[in-house]
Amino acid sequence: MTNWTLHKDWSPDKEHPTLRFPQWNCNGMSRKPGVNRTLVAETLPELLRKAGYKTIHVGKAHFAANDTPSEDPRALGFDVNIAGHCAGAPGSYQGLKNFARKKPSIVDVPGLDAYHGKDIHLTEALTIEAKKALDAAVAERRPFYLYMSHYAVHGPWEPDNRFIEKYRTDKSDINSTKARKIRERHEDYASMIEGMDKSLGDLMEHLKQLGVEGNTTVLFMSDNGAELMTPLNKPLRGAKHQPYEGGPRVPMIVRWPGVVQPDSVCTDDYVIIEDVFPTFLEMAGVENYRQYGGRVDGRSVVPLLKGESGLSKERAIFWHSPHFYRGQEPFSAVRKGDFKLIYHHADERLELFNVVEDISETRNLAREHPQKVKELARILGDHLREAGGQMPIVKETNRAVPYPDEVSVITDT
Repeated sequence: MTNWTLHKDWSPDKEHPTLRFPQWNCNGMSRKPGVNRTLVAETLPELLRKAGYKTIHVGKAHFAANDTPSEDPRALGFDVNIAGHCAGAPGSYQGLKNFARKKPSIVDVPGLDAYHGKDIHLTEALTIEAKKALDAAVAERRPFYLYMSHYAVHGPWEPDNRFIEKYRTDKSDINSTKARKIRERHEDYASMIEGMDKSLGDLMEHLKQLGVEGNTTVLFMSDNGAELMTPLNKPLRGAKHQPYEGGPRVPMIVRWPGVVQPDSVCTDDYVIIEDVFPTFLEMAGVENYRQYGGRVDGRSVVPLLKGESGLSKERAIFWHSPHFYRGQEPFSAVRKGDFKLIYHHADERLELFNVVEDISETRNLAREHPQKVKELARILGDHLREAGGQMPIVKETNRAVPYPDEVSVITDT
């Protein structure tokens, strides 16, 4: 799955002047074969459920397209689903608006009727429901896996009224209507971030009240960097959807009582979200699991959490987006050690950055280090071929864009 899903058999790709885009798995995930254009896989919650865990999904699911079985997270191994469906954004964050748009829409949040008409933000409603689900699991004396997936922070940008006043500023000195709206959007965004932050604090406190704080691991992370319409994560270059560090570089914070040392920081090693799958399974003592196709992406980062080395600093990690969305040209990328190579599909252009020495990616080193370019292009090309990575089709020739180790175009831009 290389782009986001919503409608059945539909892709969000925009028309491109020179490329057509592949027939990717636009219907999302599935547990069983037979659903057109789906990724069939055994999921983390399913494996944890088999090991005795109560598996709870709260919030944004966005695993599969509308009118396919897996738009309901319960088809993917969750015992409980609260407010999750095919959409990746809510109709509204406001209970006064029933978490919906003015007219019925595919993005309207399901299953929270008890909060309709109330002055409550979606983040708070989801937190309340998550607490109830935790109460039930503890009462049943079952270990639990809670996937707390807030719709925030994501458009539509709407204020969390609990916090918005502290961020409101005087805009009388701003003459442009557009500039005032941008400032207001940033204020709304800040309140949404604080609301999500409070949710995490509330859940941590609830674990303590339930008496399971010392036996519960908490992992917090984002799935991508800042949206282009919000303040960017400087000094990182770029944003969500983009191959530069402002897109994929995100925080990850782990609390594992008795294992992770408080206030410890890991800055020399890098991990990727695929690592969560084997990491959680190792934490839960699940062994000898298999995945369709025989390969498990990602590696357990338990050694890092224990303060050990365990992972090679020369490990290669990958990104692949053969799509055209919000002006971002299709790309593939690999990081190995200090270097990251980006392959731009449309003009078959390669960029090389040292993301340790140049975290803002201001200097393309491709001409200075042709051997490093060649090395990483080969690693990336081999990975794409092995993983079945689809490439866009060049309209003029009706042939697929070549893999990165099959081109030699390097620019200084």
